[in-house]
Amino acid sequence: MHKYQQESKKIGKQSFAYAWVLDETGEERERGITMDVGQSKFETSTKAITLLDAPGHKDFIPNMIIGATQADVALLVDATRGEFETGFDSGGQTREHALLLRSLDRFNEIVNKISVFLKQAGFKETVTCVPCSGLSGENIVTKPKAEGLSNWYTGPTLVEVIDNFKCPERPVDKPLRFSVNDIFKNIGSGFSISGHMETGMVSVGDKVLVLPRNEPAVIKGIQADDANITHAFAGDQVCLSLSGIDQQNLAIGDIVCSLAYPVPTTTCFQAHIVVFQIKMPITNGMSVVLHQQSLVEPAVITKLVAQLNRSSGEVIKKKPRCLIKNTSAIVQITTQRPICVELHKDVKQLGRVMLRVDGTTIAAGLVTKIV
Repeated sequence: MHKYQQESKKIGKQSFAYAWVLDETGEERERGITMDVGQSKFETSTKAITLLDAPGHKDFIPNMIIGATQADVALLVDATRGEFETGFDSGGQTREHALLLRSLDRFNEIVNKISVFLKQAGFKETVTCVPCSGLSGENIVTKPKAEGLSNWYTGPTLVEVIDNFKCPERPVDKPLRFSVNDIFKNIGSGFSISGHMETGMVSVGDKVLVLPRNEPAVIKGIQADDANITHAFAGDQVCLSLSGIDQQNLAIGDIVCSLAYPVPTTTCFQAHIVVFQIKMPITNGMSVVLHQQSLVEPAVITKLVAQLNRSSGEVIKKKPRCLIKNTSAIVQITTQRPICVELHKDVKQLGRVMLRVDGTTIAAGLVTKIV
C-alpha cells in the first residue's frame, strides 16, 4: 500500500491509493474510474480469494457484467454523501450491481433503503452490510479505531465477512464448460485464452471443442497465478494454451467444451425474464443487446409468450401486447448467429441472460427452452 500511496500522491490523487490496487492502467488512474475488470488475490485465515473489481460507471456496464458473472459473491460498494443517491435513484448503477455498502454517518439510512430494493429483486434476507472506508481503510482488515465508527459499530470487518462466506458447491462432475473472457499472444509465439471454468474439469492433453465455431483443439498448457498446472476445475480462473486451432477462429464469448458433451448452440431460445425500471414497454420485434457471461450479441425479442405472476410464476396472460416495468414474462429471443446457451436448470452459469437497450439494462432472465 505504501507504493500506491506514494504514487497517487505524486499526481494529486492520494485519496485513490486503495483504488490503485486494482485500477492498474494509466487511463483508469488518471480519470479516477474503473474501466475494465481488475483482478487481485489475497488470503484470509481460511480462504484464497480472487478479487474482481468491476466498473461502476454507466459507460462500462458491459465490463461490469463480465466481472459479475464470474463471481461467487458480490460486493456493492457505495455510500458517501451524494454518491448513494446518484447510484440508487432512477437511472443509477447501484440498482445494476450487488452487494456491499460503505458509509460512516448514514449507515442505517442506506441499509434501510437498499434492503427493500434487494428483497424485491429476490435477494435473501441474509445480506450482510458493513460500514468501512475506502479512503482510510477503516474496518476493511482491522477493527475500526475511529471513535465515530467504533462507538456504534461492533460487527465484523469486511475481510472477516468475506472469510465467513460459504463456498458454493463446484459442479466438477458436469461436462467441461469454459467461458473465453480474453485472447492474447504469448511471449515468443502462440496464444492463450483466459477465462472461467464454469463446470467440469480439464487437463493438459485433453481434446476439446470450441463453440459456436465448432473448432477442435488440444489443451497444450494450463496456467493459474502465473504458474503451470496440469488440471483445472470448475470455479477456477485460468489461462489455457491451445494447439490445433488458429487464433482468428476464436472470439471472446466462445465456450471451450467437452468433445463428448458439446454445449448446445442455437439462434432462438425462450427465457423467463424480470423487467426492470424501463421507460418504454417491451414489444414484439424489439432490438436488444444480449449479455451472457462475456458474450455480447445483438438480438431481437421475437415473441412475448406469456406474462407471469412475479410471486407464483402462474400465467396471467398469454401473448401480451407489451411488457411494462416490474413485470415478469416468458419471451422468445432470436440472434443473428448461433450462440452457446444452456437451460438454467442444467448449467446455471450459461443459462442466465441480461438484455440492454441504449446503454440501459431493461431485463434479466433464465433460459427455459432452447428452440
